[in-house]
Amino acid sequence: MFFTALTPLLPHYTQVAHLSKAGAGILVAAYPLGTLVGALPGGLLTGHLGYRKTVLLGLALMGASTLVFGFASAAAVLVSARFVQGLGGACTWAGGMAWLATEAPPERRGEMIGTAMGAAVGGALFGPVVGAIADEIGTGLAFASAAVAGGVLMAAAFAVPAPREPVPQGLREAFTAMGDRRLSFGLWLTMLAGLAFGVVDVLAPLRMANLGVGALVIAGTFLASAALEAALSPVAGRAADRRGTIVPIRFSLTGAVAISLLAPTLASPWVLIPVLIVGMPSFGTLFTPAMTLVSEGAQHRRLDQGLAFGLGNLAWAVGQAVAASGSGAVAQATSDLVPYSLLATACLATLCLTWIGRGQRER
Repeated sequence: MFFTALTPLLPHYTQVAHLSKAGAGILVAAYPLGTLVGALPGGLLTGHLGYRKTVLLGLALMGASTLVFGFASAAAVLVSARFVQGLGGACTWAGGMAWLATEAPPERRGEMIGTAMGAAVGGALFGPVVGAIADEIGTGLAFASAAVAGGVLMAAAFAVPAPREPVPQGLREAFTAMGDRRLSFGLWLTMLAGLAFGVVDVLAPLRMANLGVGALVIAGTFLASAALEAALSPVAGRAADRRGTIVPIRFSLTGAVAISLLAPTLASPWVLIPVLIVGMPSFGTLFTPAMTLVSEGAQHRRLDQGLAFGLGNLAWAVGQAVAASGSGAVAQATSDLVPYSLLATACLATLCLTWIGRGQRER
C-alpha cells in the first residue's frame, strides 16, 4: 500500500517538488533503493531477532517514514522518506514471508505464497486509492491515517501464535545456496518483475497524464489491474503446486511481452487504459511462482527462509530501482518506446530460456 500510493500522486509531486521526468523516476526508485540496502540485513535479522520482531521493526520504520512523507514537499525529504519506507518494507517482507513459508504445508506452499501475494496486491490495490484520496483531502491527513494502520498491524502481530525459532545463518550460506537452479531462477524472475514495474510505475501514469487522464482515473486503472492480479495470484500458486512452476511462468511472460510492446504505442487513453488493466497482471503474477522457486530452493539447500526471502528482496529491489531511475532518464532522452522495448526483450529471452531448459532436461 505504501509503495503504490505514490502512483496517482506522481504528477502532483512533479509540480510540488519541481521534478523532471528523471526526478520523478528517482522518487519512485527511492523505495526499492531502500529495499535494496535493507534486503540482506533484513534477511539476516530474521535469523537473529526472529520472524515476528523483524516484522515489527519493519512496520515501525514504514509507519514513521510514511508520516513524514505525508507532510513533506521538498524533493530531498520526499526521497529520503521513501528510502526509509523501503528499508522497513525489506524487514517486513523477509520476516512475514519466512513466517508463512515455514508454517505452510510443503504440498500447498505455492498456493499459500500465492494467497500471500494476493494479500500484498490487496495492499497495492488500496495504495492508489489512498493516493487519490490524498490528492483530494491533502497528503498529510491521508498518509497519517496510513501510518496509524501500520500501528494497528503491529498490535495484531502479538495476537497470533509465535513462529518457530530460526537458525542464525550468514551471507556465506546465502550465496552458496544460489548455486541451486530453482533458487537462482526464482531470483531472476523476481528481478524481472521488479524491472517491469519500475518501467510501468514511472512511465504509465506520466503517459496517461500527458493524454489528459486525471489522478482519479489513473488510480482507477491501477486499482482495477491490481484487483485482477490479486485474484490471479492464488490461481498461479495452485497451478505451480499441481502442474509445476513453469506453466504459470510461461503464461505470465507471454502476456508481459505483449503489454510491453503495446503500452508505449497506443495513442488513445480509452484504449490504453483497458490494455493496462488486463496486461499489467502479467508482471505481477510472476512473483508467485518465483517466490515458490526461491522457497523450494532454500529448503533444498537448508537455507533459512528469512535469508532466502531477503535475497528475493534484493533481486526485486535491484530490478525496480534500476528500471525506475533509468527508464525515466532513457525515456526523456529518447522516447517511452526504448525502455519498454528493452523490457519486452528481457521477457522474451526469459520465455525462450524456459523452453530451452525443458529441451535440455528431456535430452
